[in-house]
Amino acid sequence: MSREPKTFEAAITAADFSSDDYCGTSYAAKLLSLSVATVQSLVEKGEIEAWKTLGGHRRISLHSINQYLAKNSPQLARVDTDPKHRLRVLLVEDDENTRELYKSHFEDWDLPVDCTWMSSALEALMDIASMQPDLLITDLSMPGVDGIEMLKALQRNQQLAAMQIIVISGVPAQAIADRGGLPEHAQLLQKPINFDWLHGYVTALVTANRKWRS
Repeated sequence: MSREPKTFEAAITAADFSSDDYCGTSYAAKLLSLSVATVQSLVEKGEIEAWKTLGGHRRISLHSINQYLAKNSPQLARVDTDPKHRLRVLLVEDDENTRELYKSHFEDWDLPVDCTWMSSALEALMDIASMQPDLLITDLSMPGVDGIEMLKALQRNQQLAAMQIIVISGVPAQAIADRGGLPEHAQLLQKPINFDWLHGYVTALVTANRKWRS
């Protein structure tokens, strides 16, 4: 598969290019039910179309993913990037042990939730336009782009205006306020994580999601 331009920075200037046309490697792996390494291999073989950013991150074509599924998994027809019957959750947390703790609880709850786990705010910023999550759960203290910078950037995207935001952090409220605060509708919880509260909140969102999309 060969299509120019090959750099993401050049691709996004194309007249027919949309911010919803691409995703990152980790999200592509989730859509394809493959490992990240396998997706990277498919990109290198040219079986899935991708660009590289100046920083070296791969941006993968959603159209190309659907073409791959049509060819190799025709029973799936096309990947559903916007499932109507499940709550879409994006969780951003750089600490691996904390991510595993979240995963354990989400699995125990057995709710109709499609949860994507990311280890950096930068990765989340790259994928959130194509994911369109219903709920973002994020830490604030992360290396590089931190949670506060990420939330400020997200506020500029009107497509995400309806997204619910939960910030779970050990950063003191005054320190957050000193940096301009959080989006007005964001919920702030201090660590340690209150999983009973989170379970109730997610359950309520699932119920509201069913009513809204029915």
